[in-house]
Amino acid sequence: MFFPPPPPSQDLPLLVDATRVALPGVVTTCGGVDKQWIVEVNGGGLALDDFNGDGHLDLLVVDGSTVERVRDGKPGLPPRLFLGDGVGRFAPAPQEWALPAGRWGMGVAAGDLNGDGWLDLVLTEWGPDRVLLGTGEGFNEVASLPGDGWSSSAVLFDANGDDVLDLFVTGYLEFDPARVPSKDAGDARWKGHPVVSGPEGFTPIADRFYIGRGDGSFTNVPLPTHSAGFGLGVTILDVEGDGDLDVFVANDSTPNHLWLGDGEGRFVEGGFAAGLAHDANGREQACMGIASGDLDGDGRPDLFVTNFSGESNALYRASKLSGRFRESALRFGVEGPSLRALGWGTGAGDLDLDGQLDLFVLNGHVYPEADRPGTDTSYAQVDQLYLRRGRGFRVEALDAGHARCSRAGVLGDLDHDGDLDLVALSVEGPVRVFHGTAADGGGGRGVVIDLVGSGAGRGHGARVEVHANGMTWVRAATTAGGFQSSGPVQVHFGVGDAARLERVIVRWPSGREQVLADVPVTPRLRVEEPR
Repeated sequence: MFFPPPPPSQDLPLLVDATRVALPGVVTTCGGVDKQWIVEVNGGGLALDDFNGDGHLDLLVVDGSTVERVRDGKPGLPPRLFLGDGVGRFAPAPQEWALPAGRWGMGVAAGDLNGDGWLDLVLTEWGPDRVLLGTGEGFNEVASLPGDGWSSSAVLFDANGDDVLDLFVTGYLEFDPARVPSKDAGDARWKGHPVVSGPEGFTPIADRFYIGRGDGSFTNVPLPTHSAGFGLGVTILDVEGDGDLDVFVANDSTPNHLWLGDGEGRFVEGGFAAGLAHDANGREQACMGIASGDLDGDGRPDLFVTNFSGESNALYRASKLSGRFRESALRFGVEGPSLRALGWGTGAGDLDLDGQLDLFVLNGHVYPEADRPGTDTSYAQVDQLYLRRGRGFRVEALDAGHARCSRAGVLGDLDHDGDLDLVALSVEGPVRVFHGTAADGGGGRGVVIDLVGSGAGRGHGARVEVHANGMTWVRAATTAGGFQSSGPVQVHFGVGDAARLERVIVRWPSGREQVLADVPVTPRLRVEEPR
């Protein structure tokens, strides 16, 4: 193993910064450091997946641009691919993997759009969103999606049961620096300080849904008329337990949306009725990132949403009886520790391998002015871990209290040891790699299940149930979540000291159910859908 296991007596944190050896010197650009316009605030995106087919997770980093480059008619900075070696390190991909630049990169979704077995990309931009098809040796740009606005996050999934990936893209807001005053020229104020303007006062862009044609192209299918929100985060989940995938969108300063799918590619909006549109007091929040998973152990997917400073992060707990969600941040102990932070990327995973889902939250303010006196917060902030303990979560610093301006983040097992590692992007600073230590310290065993669907859908949205040692755990293969990021079609289970899995039950998006019995616990398990 590249990262040596700690001595048994050493009390290591669950995530240890390994950037110096795993991914040295990688930084991204998102405008200038003084932040004159809102487009300079949000940062880029990340994708973890096996792009070259060697069985190891690779990393795609979406980069941005500057307003000066845009004014001069120059393209932004291109996305970059780094190939993983299976022991936790990344190296720049060879030149044939070089990707073209758009105007200003934001987020990414990865999946096999044309059924050739190689992963393709949808890149969201301030500018036309782009589709790039993978060949196993590089990417070819094949199309730009309609529109020239600002998109943030995207998710690929099979919405209509034809075994072809469809696409949902969150729209943010209409922006043109020629028509919007800069911070120095405008009159926007926050706690008495001049700041960038937005999103209030801007025009939101409606979310967009596309049906995949199976060749890498898409057909736009308008969503039902509904008030647009400032969309930032997106994920899929099965809210109703009917096997049809639904889409939850975290909106900035506007009510959140829940698009309920019927399994045939049609959606209706039901966020308010489900209790997901507002916080516990009925107020809209400035929402950024999303984590989805069974956070309370009842078998139903819950939702965790990161929010602006002065607003607590939200935990929407699914109710078995009503089908609605109840905002439970205070009850689960996450309200107070999040009030002064401004959260972005987040994700749910069993970081300590005790069988319960934990959370990571990446924090960082949007206003450099947050460092001035009287703001009750700061620009660079400490990232957090929310560790499931008893009836709630214990919140602690992720990285020994080091403050960053963090944004996107994604979990995955980079070194095949059965615990989860983390990649985190900063809007000013390095792209960081954190190595999970739970498996090294002997605290439990973990299993990563690779899901290989029988067609182009490749298992996006599959539901996996694991039985071991008298316990039952449920996970869904949700590749999107967090903020502007994409993960692999995998599910991860911490199973404590279990040596064997009594049963593994996979419900594929096709409706097929597959059962595996008496499975040895190994760090990696590959499950293929029967053809």
